[in-house]
Amino acid sequence: MTTDPLIAAAIEARLRAFTPYSHFNVGAALETEDGTIVPGCNVESASYGLTMCAERVAVFTGVTRGFHCFKRVAIVADTTTLTPPCGACRQILWEFAPDAEVVLANLSGKVERFTMRELLPRGFDAKQLAEPGPGI
Repeated sequence: MTTDPLIAAAIEARLRAFTPYSHFNVGAALETEDGTIVPGCNVESASYGLTMCAERVAVFTGVTRGFHCFKRVAIVADTTTLTPPCGACRQILWEFAPDAEVVLANLSGKVERFTMRELLPRGFDAKQLAEPGPGI
């Protein structure tokens, strides 16, 4: 279906999504600087606010494995209009992959590519924390 191993990993991760409430399965996969691929899938909770998106699961799994920088991310859902990362995921991706290519794909083979900077211009990160505020 795809020759891109990152998209293939996101498609496979999507199959493991735990979505008993929304039935909206999403798979993500991150590519590290050394080419390692780290998958993630969305995991829902009956307490909806505790639900975790596939992108954040992939980032947190990658961090657990010792990776702190990612160069590409693929996000796959079974939708006609491709599914971009939500705001919370954009923030987490920004912190670990501000220069990453973001690949959106669906099960029909449609693919779009963006940069994190296009999806989250002027992202918030540690640089803002280092600057003293007014009156400090």
